[in-house]
Amino acid sequence: MTTAADIMNPGAQWIPATETLDRAAQVMRETNVGALPVSDVNERMCGILTDRDIVVECVAAGHDPSRVTAGELAKGTPRWISTGASVDDVLDQMETHQIRRLPVIDEDKRLVGMISEADIAHHLSDEKIAQFVGRVYA
Repeated sequence: MTTAADIMNPGAQWIPATETLDRAAQVMRETNVGALPVSDVNERMCGILTDRDIVVECVAAGHDPSRVTAGELAKGTPRWISTGASVDDVLDQMETHQIRRLPVIDEDKRLVGMISEADIAHHLSDEKIAQFVGRVYA
């Protein structure tokens, strides 16, 4: 059985909720990612910050990204999946919640990777990809 650990991009990185959005954008550029999980003081995920969040909810709204923190934009209930979860479980989480990126957490509840649409595309049949896209973008 193929698991979340098999298809994830390892080495995902947190950004503290107290970090500013300009620094978050720099980390995204340095690591070539479009999303960062946001962690609280106990290194528990409290949200995910995307490049789009920074642009739409901060910059386009006239706010200064050097004064707004990642925690201020981290909203909703964060979704994640365990390393041993099946690909079907990954797809179910992403489809049910219509999300494009899914953090992968180990048994110690620590971030170990991220799964994106591109990761799914590399590991699924064309038929499964079409079903996934239809459900996430419905």
